[in-house]
Amino acid sequence: MIRSTPMINTARLTLCAMRPEDFNRFAEIWRNPCIVRHVGGQPRSRGEAWDSFLRNAGHWQMAGFGQWAVVQQSNRQMIGQSGFFYANREMGEDFDNFPEAGWILVPEAQGQGLGLEAAQAAHEWFDRIMPGPLVAMIDATNVTSQKLAEKLGYVSMRECDYRDTPVHLFKRNGPPARN
Repeated sequence: MIRSTPMINTARLTLCAMRPEDFNRFAEIWRNPCIVRHVGGQPRSRGEAWDSFLRNAGHWQMAGFGQWAVVQQSNRQMIGQSGFFYANREMGEDFDNFPEAGWILVPEAQGQGLGLEAAQAAHEWFDRIMPGPLVAMIDATNVTSQKLAEKLGYVSMRECDYRDTPVHLFKRNGPPARN
């Protein structure tokens, strides 16, 4: 099964497929200690980043969804990623059986609403194409990401440890109600 990655444009961002020429920027992002402090805690080597880069491409091919590169339209710079994946984390059937959402942004792009803009666009696509429950795992100290999850309609399932790190598990049964 071959599936292409759709392109999504928002007011300030483009969510698009990661291309081979994006790998250096991808590796640079995942090497940044500010990025990984809430996602595993350790900067990724180029080899680890490459494995992650290829795993994302495989998600689009095998599952029909994955993570997009988040590109700022004003400068065409990749500033993060947002989308969905299966992680098989062994966190229980109420978590592992559903696609997991994730999002990251480089520090200089944070605090401008870009993370919410990217994640909302990804979730709106998911709701149209593959409606159904989603889950998210967020570091217990990442309050900003927890608030973003709540804005996207996620509710807390439970707190637990993942690889000796306290995390919160969230679930979203569909889009949040519009006011």
